[in-house]
Amino acid sequence: MHMIASIRNALVPIHRAGYPFIAIFFAIAVVLGLFWEPLFWVGVVLTLWCAYFFRDPERVTPLSDTLAVSPADGTVSLVGHVVPPEELGLGSEPMLRVSVFMNVFNCHVNRAPMRGRISRIAYREGEFKNAELDKASDVNERNSLVIEGPQGDLGVVQIAGFLARRIICWRGVGDRVEAGERFGLIRFGSRLDIYLPDGAKARVSEGQTAIAGETVIAEFGAGLQTYSARRD
Repeated sequence: MHMIASIRNALVPIHRAGYPFIAIFFAIAVVLGLFWEPLFWVGVVLTLWCAYFFRDPERVTPLSDTLAVSPADGTVSLVGHVVPPEELGLGSEPMLRVSVFMNVFNCHVNRAPMRGRISRIAYREGEFKNAELDKASDVNERNSLVIEGPQGDLGVVQIAGFLARRIICWRGVGDRVEAGERFGLIRFGSRLDIYLPDGAKARVSEGQTAIAGETVIAEFGAGLQTYSARRD
């Protein structure tokens, strides 16, 4: 029984949004294998990669109204003060922005950086340039959310990348989210921008690896704090 439990704990759950793609990858592998057997095994490897891409592991989120956690797995590509996109309705003054770039090997399930109420969702069509570029925030296709949080309004922008052709958000205006709670997903390679209200101090640096729902990207206030945590 202990061995079975260990195996179950080692297996990472797959998000249901990935099931159709995994099935398609495997079906293509079977068809290719009818023509040449080595192609079947290539297809199997790609199918396993697809399953890995859609993994949805549990995360342990530090719970505090003074913390903002990363909404995505990936590399912190930009940290600085930037005027938020117009569709967020957050004004024309620069806000602290933390950008997290997700490559095709990162988990692509997106999580809320802080608790709060979603007051705005705005989708904007655009280009599909490399999401790691700074200009991707302005020209790429994106979906933006505004969360009314305990420290003020913050913006979370899902940005499509060179390979990404589908942004998914399963939350609506008026919904309440908890810090670290899943709200969306992007297929295949992309970026998230987080615009934080006044008082936020960055707690990550460019080039650092971030884990969605766990890595603290910004903090409000000063001094030592005591935090609880939630597994999700």
